[in-house]
Amino acid sequence: MADMCNDDDTHPAGMAGGAHLLGFSDEILLHILSHVPSTDLILNVRCTCRKLAALCLDKSLVHTVLLQKDYQANEDKVKQLVKEIGRDIQHLSLAGCYWLSGSTVEHVARCRSLVKVNLSGCHLTSLRLSKMLSALQHLRSLAIDVSPGFDASQLSGECKATLSRVRELKQTLFTPSYGVVPCCTSLEKLLLYFEILDRTREGAILSGQLMVGQSNVPHYQNLRVFYARLAPGYINQEVVRLYLAVLSDRTPENLHAFLISVPGSFAESGATKNLLDSMARNVALDALQLPKSWLNGSSLLQHMKFNNPFYFSFSRCTLSGGHLIQRVINGGKDLRSLASLNLSGCVHCLSPDSLLRKAEDDIDSTILETLVVSCCNLRHLNLSAAHHHSSEGLGRHLCQLLARLRHLRSLSLPVCSVADSAPRADRVPAQPVMHAVPRGFGKKVRIGVQSCPNPFSGQTVPQPSSVFWSLLKNLPFLEHLELIGSNFSSAMPRNEPAIRNSLPPCNRAQNVGDSEVAAIGQLAFLRHLTLAQLPSVLTGSGLVSIGLQCQQLQSLSLANLGMMGKVVYMPALSDMLKHCKRLKDLRLEQPYFSANAQFFQALSQCPSLQRLCLVSRSGTLQPDAVLAFMARCLHVVVCHMFTGESLATCKSLQQSLLRSFQAERPALNVVIFPLLHEGLTDVIRDVPMVHLDEITLFKSRVAEEPPNLWW
Repeated sequence: MADMCNDDDTHPAGMAGGAHLLGFSDEILLHILSHVPSTDLILNVRCTCRKLAALCLDKSLVHTVLLQKDYQANEDKVKQLVKEIGRDIQHLSLAGCYWLSGSTVEHVARCRSLVKVNLSGCHLTSLRLSKMLSALQHLRSLAIDVSPGFDASQLSGECKATLSRVRELKQTLFTPSYGVVPCCTSLEKLLLYFEILDRTREGAILSGQLMVGQSNVPHYQNLRVFYARLAPGYINQEVVRLYLAVLSDRTPENLHAFLISVPGSFAESGATKNLLDSMARNVALDALQLPKSWLNGSSLLQHMKFNNPFYFSFSRCTLSGGHLIQRVINGGKDLRSLASLNLSGCVHCLSPDSLLRKAEDDIDSTILETLVVSCCNLRHLNLSAAHHHSSEGLGRHLCQLLARLRHLRSLSLPVCSVADSAPRADRVPAQPVMHAVPRGFGKKVRIGVQSCPNPFSGQTVPQPSSVFWSLLKNLPFLEHLELIGSNFSSAMPRNEPAIRNSLPPCNRAQNVGDSEVAAIGQLAFLRHLTLAQLPSVLTGSGLVSIGLQCQQLQSLSLANLGMMGKVVYMPALSDMLKHCKRLKDLRLEQPYFSANAQFFQALSQCPSLQRLCLVSRSGTLQPDAVLAFMARCLHVVVCHMFTGESLATCKSLQQSLLRSFQAERPALNVVIFPLLHEGLTDVIRDVPMVHLDEITLFKSRVAEEPPNLWW
């Protein structure tokens, strides 16, 4: 960059065929610079020449500074950045910057013009938070963590004055507390994430009664959005009830989004029933999510009023297709405003009656067709964790109906739902063939495997005519795809011991194999891909098609591919990885997986890789190969491996990695631990929430939350 920016040169060294970077208009240069991390922009690029120095300080570039996932932003860089442009920053995100000390985060107080600040995942005491907020008089949007030891009585008058003007609050609770909610008297949007563990490290049982005596009068009168997401555990349910108690007394008149995400059951109380009755009478919602026990068997949806809804989540509810059409879609009512719909785990949502249906029964295609016609502008749809089997009939397959949703950008489906209703004569046969499949590490081709388009053949292969191929052909702009087995459950659930056994895959999933995986290669804009419990993946050759053609792929999650106990797709995966130049996150869950030198050598060819999580019951790893991989891949900051190795081997490797790379990678987070060890839960609790939520734990992420829930 310095060579191209010599101000004294009439013909800079960067000239190439008459073109030069600085010859572009300021508008184009500003667009290019907007993709440069703020720390590099201000501390490096700005120093190259006078023109770039001026552009780097343009209001459009310094108005908003996003440091989340800027893993190279160490303490000194952040302090220097704030010193240089702190007075101009209005929106600042340090979300997930767990590696920064509290004293460094405190420098945010110098950004006096801040209107929005996200400090989720940062280390802050009550006193530091008070000092910082006291200086931010223009603040209107705030995100913080409330950790053990938080004391609202330590907040100064100036701090409380700032909080009284805050309109948007996102609060992640790691201890029973109201946090700063009672101080925020002007709240319009409240997001609560409950991550409280039932027991302390010492084994003491926590209780919501710890909140007795704290200020407990949240001000909800101006509230427009209420969102609560609970991690597993009784204590989280106990605490959220205290937050809801005030809402049940008086429902805000302007409330238009009410969302509560709860794993498992969450019993309805008298207070919550009063709240729902009040909402049904007094407000019209445009976003709704409720615990399944609040909806199951109730007529609540029939009485709720909606005004141009954009988000619905009925995850895990026993909502029948009949109820879905009658109470939500109102018999085919126009719902063009609906952008996101989560029906994950709604096993009966595409059948007219939930009482008589068995899991393996075929869906009622007329219900799905009504849904597709009414919600024609859907951008995010989740139908996972259910058996949605299509019957024979021209144009009535689930994939054929979903192909009409041309605006879809993210889609989650059960594996069995994409299988053809019956074998078709014109489909590529799964017979012994002589086509060469992608080889890895010099292995010979296997004979007698399912065929798929061969990326290396150099010849045009006729496109298979399966309904899944056709679906993806009609959704060329899909960015997020999940294919998850109906019976799949991760071996590593939240806050519980590892699962030792898993349910067998659905029989129809046996018809989905390498050819269907290869079909995903049509998605040129694909960024996020999850494939879980595909038993008929034989060679994994379809993965190579994805690697070659999906050049935008940034995150990849693979789990339980092929027959259990055998990892036969390793050569294909290795060939795939060398094409994944933009891959940042890889999560691999596979029993008996051997994380050997060959695997890590292939993984080293992903130059953008930042996070790796490996979960393998009875799996093995080679410590020397891991160390060599980390030395080659300089951007990797997360290395999580849960295998069948001994505790001593895991501890030794973890210590070696931290000792070798911690100094040069401030955000480095290494967890190497036996998957089936009884102490796994205690180890998991120390993983930064940003990694635990995004890569360590497996879950469906399509339509998990309303779009643009937080800036």
